[in-house]
Amino acid sequence: MEGPQALYDLLDRLGIAYTYHEHPPVPTAEEAARYWKDLDATGCKNLFLRNHKGNRHYLVILEHTHAVVMRDLEQRLRQGKLSLASEKRLQKYLGLAPGSVSPFGLINDREHHVHLFIDRHLQEAERLCFHPNVNTATLVISFRDFLRFLDHLGNTYEFLDLY
Repeated sequence: MEGPQALYDLLDRLGIAYTYHEHPPVPTAEEAARYWKDLDATGCKNLFLRNHKGNRHYLVILEHTHAVVMRDLEQRLRQGKLSLASEKRLQKYLGLAPGSVSPFGLINDREHHVHLFIDRHLQEAERLCFHPNVNTATLVISFRDFLRFLDHLGNTYEFLDLY
């Protein structure tokens, strides 16, 4: 299976069921959607952002079909001016390469530095699609298990209306 064994070990240890799907590299959610169309799950777009000072980092998760307008997102999140975090920051905080952003990268955030903003509409989804920290595969897990995963890791998160 593609992705770090530590992720699969943690999911197994937590009793989190998942289905695994390999596909060619897909660096954006829009491209990944071609491979999600036959899955009975909601595909997610994951954005790794930083604040203007660069001292706070956020993972924003929403349904992949929704466009993101940064100015609108800034107003909804109320964290000041935001921008996409650099490749260096992505590696430092989530241990990920560009095109592979996923909440599963939080297994590498041992200091719980990254705060998550999750679109409230995802609470209606039964299952969610995320990369297993590489963009050559997709894992499908239940929404409930996704929350169990987050709670186990200890990063802070909140649900907001992101569109």
